[in-house]
Order: sequence, then structure tokens, then C-alpha cells
Amino acid sequence: MLEFRVLLVLTAFLFAPKPSLARAPYALRISCGARDDVYTSPTNTHWYKDFAYTGGIPANGTVPSYISPPLKTLRHFPLSEGTENCYNIKKVPRGHYLVRIFFGLLAEPSFDNEPLFDVSIEGTLVYSLPSGWSNRDDERAYVEGLIFLKDGTSTLCFHSTGHGDPAILSIEILQIDNRAYYFGGGYGQGTILRTDRRLNCGAEKPKYGADYSADRWGGDRFWNSLPTFGENSDKILSTTKSIKQSSQPPNFYPEALYQNALISTDTQLDLMYTMEVEPTRNYSIWLHFAEIDPSVTEAGQRVFDVLINGDLAFRDVDIVSMSGGINSALVLNKTYAVSGRSLTITLHPTKGNHTLICAIELLELVLAESKTLPAEIEALQKLKGALGLPLRLGWNGDPCVPEQHPWSGVDCQYNRSISKHVIDGLILDNQGLRGFLPNDISHLRHLQSINLSGNSISGGISSSLGSIPRLEILDLSFNSFNGSIPESLGQLTSLRILDLNGNSLSGKVPAALGGRLLHGASFNFTDNSGLCGIPGLATCGPHLSVGAKIGIGLASLVALVLIATCLTCWWKRRQNILRAQRIASRAAPYAKARTHFNRDVQMARHQSQEHAKTAAENGPSLLA
Repeated sequence: MLEFRVLLVLTAFLFAPKPSLARAPYALRISCGARDDVYTSPTNTHWYKDFAYTGGIPANGTVPSYISPPLKTLRHFPLSEGTENCYNIKKVPRGHYLVRIFFGLLAEPSFDNEPLFDVSIEGTLVYSLPSGWSNRDDERAYVEGLIFLKDGTSTLCFHSTGHGDPAILSIEILQIDNRAYYFGGGYGQGTILRTDRRLNCGAEKPKYGADYSADRWGGDRFWNSLPTFGENSDKILSTTKSIKQSSQPPNFYPEALYQNALISTDTQLDLMYTMEVEPTRNYSIWLHFAEIDPSVTEAGQRVFDVLINGDLAFRDVDIVSMSGGINSALVLNKTYAVSGRSLTITLHPTKGNHTLICAIELLELVLAESKTLPAEIEALQKLKGALGLPLRLGWNGDPCVPEQHPWSGVDCQYNRSISKHVIDGLILDNQGLRGFLPNDISHLRHLQSINLSGNSISGGISSSLGSIPRLEILDLSFNSFNGSIPESLGQLTSLRILDLNGNSLSGKVPAALGGRLLHGASFNFTDNSGLCGIPGLATCGPHLSVGAKIGIGLASLVALVLIATCLTCWWKRRQNILRAQRIASRAAPYAKARTHFNRDVQMARHQSQEHAKTAAENGPSLLA
């Protein structure tokens, strides 16, 4: 019996349902300008504080629309901060995302100060705020796009147009299913879906996905309410019954979306809805249906055509047949190119007397722009730091895209062979630049022209300039460059113009550059008092290597030390001699008297000795 119980326990353990290992979708919500995390009711949504994402100025702000999140701060970007300002968000997992940006108001807007600016996502322009947006309490208070993020980052930029300062209330980056909103060919291949509108037909109030208790993998989408298509053209139909085939991957549409609908009336059998759109754009249209009319019990009782701007989009739509039954969700998708400024959806009955619809989504297909080569973006950022570029120049985001807002002083060119933009010109003359020219400039390998004249750049001319193969124009005139001209500049075989006038350069002009003067190149080396070696400059002495110059310098230093040492020794010896002479001069009278005395004594002794000697010699004769 015990063995049987153990067997039952083991069997139950082995065959018990495994806990779900599905991870929650990545979600980042930023309350712009907030110094601390914020939680908003009624869903207790978590908004992270705004820290180290961008520049700009945090401030208290005004929420412009009832659909905006109830946040009290924003971040605004005055023109003095530059025309291009970006949020650079890192460590975003690779995947498919709904990115939403809500706009804010720093003050009560007027015609003159209403913020009108452009918004780009990952370098692609997705939205331009229209005049009067702040006075309309609708979806114009935000921009939303569906995009694949593949580089671990997300870059959201705001481009000033000179009319008011961009002001951002919040940013949301919400991960969604990788197959969400699949529309056919070209899906995920450089296309962003910008949300134009989402309409819940027959709903009384607008709602977010959180209000619908929707699955988070669908993103927290906003659905505006559409109580009617027009006066007396329809009526609201609703149900509390469960809707099959809803909340399913990849789009995870909430069940409540299909529990109400608009249905045509006897006086107007066609349902027709017209939307204002941007002309010459491609739109992805998503139409939602569920047969919730209790008078329809089987397939074939309601059949209708769907027309878009008069063109047949779907023929003989039978909701019951196509969805699999009563109270079951059906979604139809169509990509349509709009030529005018309006898009009209018409539901025309072909069997039965009425048509119905639950929801409409309109998404604009935006072709993503090709970015700039990452190595060249990094080189420009190093250059920005080394030269101390003023804030007014911006230099945030991607230097070449969106094409409507390139970086000031940067010329771009699209390189088809690598499907990237590259930098082919730097025009930063007379910009008040300081600092030095970094070696990283050589990573801008597609440069053809560099003009940094009229600034205050100092230090040596980077020898790495010689490794930019296509460089044709190099103008570094009227700066504070010093040192010698690098020999590597002689390797620039495409160089046509070289202007180094007005610096503090010295040494010999490289022979390769001097020879180029004979072949029509235009070089200017004037106002550099230390340069020599070509006609018009001073004649150079023997050319010495750097090592020889160092050796000569050290030898000269040693010689100076020896000379100084010898002079010191000579001076001390001379002082000693003079001191001895002074002592001798003080003792001279005594020494002279003593000398005379000694001489008199010696003479007396000498005379006595001579006298004794004479007496000895004459002694016998005297005795006789």
C-alpha cells in the first residue's frame, strides 16, 4: 500500500503541469523631468525618474489632453540648447516595441509660442506637430510607432523648427509580440508603423489596454471611443457574452473591444466613416468584427463588401463564416496607398439589410531611413568633445538622418555599397571652437573636405589626417596649431587645397607637399614664422632627426653646466688669491724691518769671520 502511494506521488510530480516560464515583456516608462519615480492611478503605473538620458531643462508642466498620463513634470529644450535634442536609452533588449511619446506644455500656448517640432524614432522622421494641436483634446497629444530595435538602444529625437520649444511629458517603450501587426511583404524590413488612430466603435469612453485588462504583450494601446459614424446613420450594439478568438497572439486584442459595435439602420444601410489623413502615404488598415447581433444565428445571414475610398478591399465578408461562429473575433488587414487627404471606409451590404463593425485601426507605413556608419558617429562624438562644440550646434542623435535635420556643419552622403550614410564634409569655420584635433578624426574615412578655419584650436596637427584617402580640401588657417607639419600629409594624393595660414607652425615643410606645388595644387603656409623649405619661406638648415635634436639639446645643457662649474671654481680661486694678497699687504712693514735686521746681523757675522781668518793667516809673522 505504501509503495502504491509513493508511485502515485511520483506520477503526480512527473506529469504535473509545469509552471509557465514565459517572461514578462520589457517595459520602460519615463516621467520626463521627474527627480523621483512616480506611480499614477488608477492602475498604479510605474514611471521611472528622468536621469542621464538627455540634456534639456526639467520643469513643471501642463498636461494638454485628458488622454495624457497624469504627470506633473516635463523636460523642454530651448533653442539655445541646439536644434536637435535626443533621449538616448540604453540596454533595451532586442525585439519589437511600441514606442510612445506624450507632449507637454510649459505654459499656456498661443499662436506665437505653441511648440511645433518634428519627432524622429531611430533616425526616421515619424511626426510633425501640426498647428493647433494643443487646442485639440485628442490623439494629437502623442506620437506612437511600432518598431524593431536591434542595437540594444533606442534613440528618440526632437527637432526644433524655431516655433516654440519642444516639451516632452513622458516616454514609453513597451515590448510587443515579434509578429504583431504583420502586414505582409516588407514587414520588419526597415518599416515603422506610426499609429494614426485606434477607434472602438460604439464605445462610450476611451480606454487604454490596462483599462481593458489586456495582455501586456499587446502593448498598452489607447483606443478612442467612436459613439457614431454620423447622425442617424447607425446605432450602438453591445453584449456581455464572451468573445472567442480574442486576446490571441500576435496582436492580443482585448475581448472588450468586440463587445460593442456600430450597426447600420434601416434608413441608411451603408456604414461609412471618413478620416482625415496625410496625402501620398501608405496606410495599414485593420478592421475588427464580431457577430454580436442576437438576430444573426448562422453563416450567410449577414454578408457585405468593404470599400476603401471607393475601391473594393474585401468582397462578401461573412463574419460568422470567416471567424468560426457567433461571438467570435474577426480581423481584416489591408495596405492602401492614399493620394488625397481623406480615407473613407464603406461597408455595403450584399446579403441581409445591415452591416456592423467593432473597431478600426489606421497605421501609417513609414520607410525607415538608413543610419550613419556607427564608427563615423563615434568619431564625430569624439571630435565634439575634443573641440568643445557649443550646445547651439546640437550634434545629438544621428548626424545624417532624418534628412530634414542633419547636424550643423556636417555634410552627408549615402553610400549604396554599405547601405549607410557617411560623412564627406566638415564645415565648422568661425564657430568659436577650442581644444585640439583628436586622432579619431581619421575614422571619418570618407571625408573630402575639412574646414576648421577661424577658430582657436591648439596643439599639433594630427598625423592621422594623412590616412583619410579621399581628402581634397584641408583648411586649418587662423587657429593656434603649433609644432611641425606631419610628413603623413604628403600621402594625401587627392589633396588640392591646403591652407595652414595664420598658425604657429615650425620646421620644414614636407618635401612631398613642396613638390605638389609644381602640379597646380593650392597651398598656403604664410604667417607661420617657424616654417621653412619652400619658395617664399626661410631657408632651412641641415635637417636633423628628432633624436639628433634631442642629443644636441642634452649636449648643450651639459656644456652649460660645465661652463657654469668652471666659472664658479675660477671665481672661488680668484677670491682666495685676493684674500691672501690683502693679508700680505697688512704684514709688509714688520717684515721689512725684520729683513733689514737679519741682513745687518749676517753682515757683522761675516766681517768677524773674515777678520779671524786674516789673523790666522798672518799670525807667525806677527809673532816674529
